Amino acid sequence: MTAPRPAEPPSGDLSRLAALHGVATSYRPSPDRTVAASVTAVTHALAALGVDAGTPGAVRAALAAGERERAGRLLPPTVVGWGTDVPAALAALPGGTRLSVSTEQGETRASAEHLPPGVHEVTATAPDGRTARAHLIVAPTRLPAPPGRSYGLLVQLYSLLSRRSWGMGDLGDLGELAGWAGRVLGAGFVQVNPLHAAVLGAPTDPSPYRPSSRRFPDPVHLRIEDVPEFAYVEDRDRVRALLERAGRLRGAVLERGALIDRDAVWEAKREALELVHAVPLGPGRQAAYRAFLAGQGRALEDHATWCALAEVHGADWHRWPAGLRDPRSPGTARARRELADRVDFHSRLAWLTDAQLTAAQRAAREAGMPVGIVHDLAVGVHPGGADAWAQQEYFAAGTSVGAPPDAFNAHGQDWGLPPWRPDRLAESGYAPFRALLRALFRYAGALRIDHVMGLFRLWWVPEGHPPTEGAYVRYDAEAMLAVLVLEASRAGSVVIGEDLGTVEPGVREALRTRGVYGTSVLWFERDWEGDGRPLPPERWRADCLATATTHDLPPTAARLTGEHVDLRAGLGLLARPLDEERAEAAADTAEWLELFARLGLLDDDGDGARAEEARIRAVHRWLLRTPARLVGVWLPDGVGDRRPQNLPGTWDQYPNWRLPIADARGRPVTLEELAASPRLRALIEVLRADAGGGDGAHGPAGAR
Repeated sequence: MTAPRPAEPPSGDLSRLAALHGVATSYRPSPDRTVAASVTAVTHALAALGVDAGTPGAVRAALAAGERERAGRLLPPTVVGWGTDVPAALAALPGGTRLSVSTEQGETRASAEHLPPGVHEVTATAPDGRTARAHLIVAPTRLPAPPGRSYGLLVQLYSLLSRRSWGMGDLGDLGELAGWAGRVLGAGFVQVNPLHAAVLGAPTDPSPYRPSSRRFPDPVHLRIEDVPEFAYVEDRDRVRALLERAGRLRGAVLERGALIDRDAVWEAKREALELVHAVPLGPGRQAAYRAFLAGQGRALEDHATWCALAEVHGADWHRWPAGLRDPRSPGTARARRELADRVDFHSRLAWLTDAQLTAAQRAAREAGMPVGIVHDLAVGVHPGGADAWAQQEYFAAGTSVGAPPDAFNAHGQDWGLPPWRPDRLAESGYAPFRALLRALFRYAGALRIDHVMGLFRLWWVPEGHPPTEGAYVRYDAEAMLAVLVLEASRAGSVVIGEDLGTVEPGVREALRTRGVYGTSVLWFERDWEGDGRPLPPERWRADCLATATTHDLPPTAARLTGEHVDLRAGLGLLARPLDEERAEAAADTAEWLELFARLGLLDDDGDGARAEEARIRAVHRWLLRTPARLVGVWLPDGVGDRRPQNLPGTWDQYPNWRLPIADARGRPVTLEELAASPRLRALIEVLRADAGGGDGAHGPAGAR
């Protein structure tokens, strides 16, 4: 594999200009190695921020203008304050500066002391006559912590089919799972994949991590029978035909080994929802719908307009007629009026989905879950989708998010997601980020943030260039964290950051300071700064979600047997000879099993299925030995599933995001069968019984 060509480092002026705008001219893939960003990468990143650095003269002019602006500026566009302390930026103003603060609550104050949490507006007038206006974000010093220790289930919702699903798991199934897990298992939470709205049109990208919109949910997850108006559809023949069609989709997956066909499921549900849309809402329902429209405002109108236009012109707004590419153009306003019925249809779907998401969280809390549903926030959105169209002024044109080359991928990664512009976020007081979080916290007991390091910096890849030609662009992490803490605190929700992989120094510490939990996966928890051996349980961090695996990793049964190596070998994904990969995997597993045995965590050292189940139980007993306040069980591990839900590095070679939960033989398992599974019950009983050992403060919910 050929290593990337060393980059020509930027000149002194270009480096200073880049630093002024948060563009890094180098990065450190390891503590002992520094790699320079290329001139191309830095120039493209600056261009995406509206800074011309195409010639030496342009660089000098932009640098002089930027330094003059910085030197004469009283305040940055957004100022952050924590708790009741006066924000540092305000405390540093020249003596005699007058302040006027317009609070979110409608008050006007002459001081920034003891301000309530919220997003306020501050005006500063210096003695020399200079005036500055800024957004002032005041947040609590820390996020709310989970109430005690708890364990929960992790599942990809689409994979969880019941005997009532229409070919993929839905929000009715989520509510059933939460109600059962809370009342019967004593679980404290259920974590699901992102449920963001997908890009319209077949074939749909099945990945939940490349959505059209992160602000609004996907109606494909609706339980149609739970929509009240469905009972009043007049055409009962069409209703019967749709229910029969749903049964065939369900049977194909559960009984005939078919993959989950999201497009077929959506087509059936869309037809049903068209019938529902024709049913008049009752007075109370109509009032609730109008209140939802008013509360969501222009954001929902834009989302529904994009959906309506995509039905006519295709799902990539860049290819629409020129007059429709701008959400504020007269042409778009005219099209919105002409498509008013379709705009209303898609607005109604957002309302219905929001209601069922809220109902699932209510079911979880009523079942005794202290946290409830943990939702997942994807790192970005599809460049052709609704958010990128409606909020295009906030996105960096001509770039996408990715990752630099590392030990596992010498060519780097391009995820195809346009990044937010940090300058535009700051100028708006982080309005789009605030609105996004507020929407998700409507129904989330906790929020998992994918690639939480993106609050600090993102790797920007210029369009048409390989990921090796990227550069890191920094965000105001203090402001991003302040918005996160503010909105989560208002909702009383927990936040979990996915901080796996390479994390720059100081990031985990900053997240911990603000109460953001991390993510710890057993197989990766080793003493990397010491002898490389498994990290003893007592040395794990407490403020984390501890698990045995994730949706991007092999199920525990496959890892214990080494089957994950054979799977990757069969798809040509190994970077080394098969024998070497097998030997390393076997040695890794043997080391862990020896530790489990030495600590008395294995209750069966025989062979076969019983031994496999015992080893999976031992893995979770180990997790309970750690101080982690949240312990997650990958639901497919409870029935011995071998197949990962997603295999990074593959596209059509592997059925990513399309597999139902299955048992050790590959037979799909329904929600009803999961609830009756002796194997799953045995694993959960380990969590309930063993949690009482050690520090009693760490006992999971239901372990009393």
